[in-house]
Amino acid sequence: MTKEDKDEWFYCVVENTGSSSDNLVGYENNEIKTKFIPVFKTKEEAQQCFLLMPKDAINLKYEIQAIIKEDLFIQTEKTGYKIFLMDDKGKIIKELEK
Repeated sequence: MTKEDKDEWFYCVVENTGSSSDNLVGYENNEIKTKFIPVFKTKEEAQQCFLLMPKDAINLKYEIQAIIKEDLFIQTEKTGYKIFLMDDKGKIIKELEK
């Protein structure tokens, strides 16, 4: 990963914000049989797609947050999740790689 890649920012959805147990929101896709974290190039795209995403709006608090690419990979290494860049409609654009 180049210095420019490490410094690239994305937007993602975080659950349980404001608590010690906050997490990046991840999903499992049965078609491609993988777990993934959806990320977006803009906050607006993340907000639009969030409206379409399954969620537990009664029990959990969600927030769109910016995260640097390097930190995304640090967090997903622990969980085995892949990172997919998505559009505002929830379509996978590409898988992010280190």
